[in-house]
Amino acid sequence: MRAIAEDLLNRAIRCLQDHQAQDPVVIEVGPKTVIADHFLIATARSGTHLSALAEALGAALKDDLHHQEGDRHSSWVLLDCRDLIIHLFLPEARAFYALERLWGDVASWPAGAGAEAGGAAP
Repeated sequence: MRAIAEDLLNRAIRCLQDHQAQDPVVIEVGPKTVIADHFLIATARSGTHLSALAEALGAALKDDLHHQEGDRHSSWVLLDCRDLIIHLFLPEARAFYALERLWGDVASWPAGAGAEAGGAAP
């Protein structure tokens, strides 16, 4: 993984951890698509928490943030940082869209509790 992409992913993971995002997972989509190298997926406890996570990530990654979709009334917010796409969900939306299952044939790993970018796939 390129050093810039690794730094970006690690900063995003730290931000999610600092703001109590639930069940963060990294999916290495680069081998299957050109849209990004990684997806970072996490769950928010409520709409307010979802909005706060998106705002915190926007501030932490402001120089790398290309585009954002969704708002405080959404159940899914997407932050496009080109090499990294961050998906923030409310629990019901995460279960419905099931991105981990959709991308189940590529490497993924939990991004919480000390997990670092490039961690081994489970």
